[in-house]
Amino acid sequence: MTKADIVNEISEQTGIEKVAVLATVEAFMDSIKESLENGENVYLRGFGSFIVKERAEKTGRNISKNTTIIIPAHNVPAFKPAKTFIEGVKTKVKVAG
Repeated sequence: MTKADIVNEISEQTGIEKVAVLATVEAFMDSIKESLENGENVYLRGFGSFIVKERAEKTGRNISKNTTIIIPAHNVPAFKPAKTFIEGVKTKVKVAG
């Protein structure tokens, strides 16, 4: 599902114009992005949490030059789904095969 699909679905369900829905979705994503950039986690009850995780400094290898490099500590964004979200996905997703 793409952002356009989400906008179309919300517009159909609510009767709100697609332009207004798109602006709302964009503002929602910008708000989450800015919060995470400022080191603030975002908690959406029943959906999940957008969190900032710290990655520790580690040693890596450049295989082509056969050298060791230090990868500095850094932050990465992550999403942790709520328990109800996880249970819903577990019960509804069918394994293809």
